Amino acid sequence: MTVFETLQQHQRRLRRCRRCPQMHGPPVTGEPVASPVMLIGQAPGNREIELHRPFAWTAGKTLFGWFERIGLDEEAFRQRVYMAAVCRCFPGKLARGGDRVPGKEEIANCRSWMEAEVELLQPQLLIPIGKLAISQFMAVNKLDEIIGRRHRIAVEGKMRDIIPLPHPSGASTWHRTEPGITLLNKALQAIKRHPAWKKISAEC
Repeated sequence: MTVFETLQQHQRRLRRCRRCPQMHGPPVTGEPVASPVMLIGQAPGNREIELHRPFAWTAGKTLFGWFERIGLDEEAFRQRVYMAAVCRCFPGKLARGGDRVPGKEEIANCRSWMEAEVELLQPQLLIPIGKLAISQFMAVNKLDEIIGRRHRIAVEGKMRDIIPLPHPSGASTWHRTEPGITLLNKALQAIKRHPAWKKISAEC
């Protein structure tokens, strides 16, 4: 069985997952792309659940705008980067507005899916988006301290490169003010220089 076929099988099982009663499904995942680059989001919103694809709404427009600056438009990105998330179902809305942050048990319930994907894909570059995703790999105090450079961290038993990005939410001002603007650009340039990104960009 090829990696692509194994990914397809994995995703069929993933979409049937109903481990978390407070989560709204069905689970969302990206295309079954056998890629050396893996993006990890936080959790889908209600629009992503409706459209069955990650980063399918406003935040996605911003995110894919960033990647277009370094050589891949949205369509190319979706075809060349494996898109995962800390949680694959929509956590629901808070009473005061905004999306609920997944709980520790929900994050733990979903972690095996990402572990299996890392084991299967053996990605050379991981791109976690936002504090929740970044915190699955390293301690996060301030984004200023970690955005803008490459980190070498053990993930699933192997040292891998991690280049974190801020969340592209319209509710966040971090990536639209300094030092966020400068640090975001440094992070994107670090991604652009990475051998794994160069490999998938060369396929265009």
